[in-house]
Formats: sequence, C-alpha cells, structure tokens
Amino acid sequence: MSKTKEDGATRRDFLKLAGTAAPAAVAAASLSGKAEAAEQPTDDTRIQDTAHTRAYIDSARF
Repeated sequence: MSKTKEDGATRRDFLKLAGTAAPAAVAAASLSGKAEAAEQPTDDTRIQDTAHTRAYIDSARF
C-alpha cells in the first residue's frame, strides 16, 4: 500500500496556514485604523428605551 503525493495543498498544510493566519489577521485588524466609540447614554440611571427592552419588560410582568 503506497501513498502518492498529491499536487496542491493538503489538509495538514491548510491547518498550518489557518493556525497562523487567524491570529495575524486579528492583530492586524486591531492595530489598523481607529475604532469608533459607541454612543454614550445621556442618563446612566435609566435603561435605553428600545423594542428589545420593551419586550423584556412586557414578558417579565406578572
């Protein structure tokens, strides 16, 4: 039973590349450009009035 070498990339080559490329892409994304700051709420004591929070409050009532 002899194995022949395939032309092209193998699964092992792909996994080696994926293991090194993913952290490099994350590092490059975090270092490039400025991130936009999220909009700060005007009143810290109140929750934001959104459809999501209204649905939660309605479902939490007894």
